[in-house]
Amino acid sequence: MIDEILLTATDKMDKAVEATKEDFATVRTGRANPQMFQKLLVDYYGTPTPLAQLGGIQNPEARTIVVTPYDKGALAGIEKAIRDMPNLGANPTNDGSVVRVTLPDLTEERRKEYVKLVRTKAEDHRVAIRNIRRKANDELDALKKDSLAGEDDIARAAKELDAMTKSHVDAIDDSLKKKEAELLEV
Repeated sequence: MIDEILLTATDKMDKAVEATKEDFATVRTGRANPQMFQKLLVDYYGTPTPLAQLGGIQNPEARTIVVTPYDKGALAGIEKAIRDMPNLGANPTNDGSVVRVTLPDLTEERRKEYVKLVRTKAEDHRVAIRNIRRKANDELDALKKDSLAGEDDIARAAKELDAMTKSHVDAIDDSLKKKEAELLEV
């Protein structure tokens, strides 16, 4: 029973770390990155549809993204969704067959804003990991209360849970440091 609780907590914490990395990938750095558009939803015939399902996203140059829609009827919707995208600051152009997005250079002020945004995202994911730990601790306490496990086993599991939490929070901190360095690199 204790092993199941720890295994579930580890799995959820691993997913939280992966979600952090995915979130960081959506934040723009100096280079154009197709992952910035992974969570972008486009109004496609009245249905919000992920951009990746509507077209191919290529990165031909350092600051340029080209979106080639599978259906030419989606061009206007894709262009509008990219234009309305927060924290991008780019004006897409539509040449009738593809949408080109040329990202402007980041100013020092804009880089600092992105660092704040990334730190906020990291803290949100750290809180999520701590919530997973709290829930697992509550489950361990319930086992102890119902006398389904000994106090020594519960104490050992709690220490193991704390160690897991620390390692996952450290993984988020490492990702944060890398992303900050990437953002501040000129």
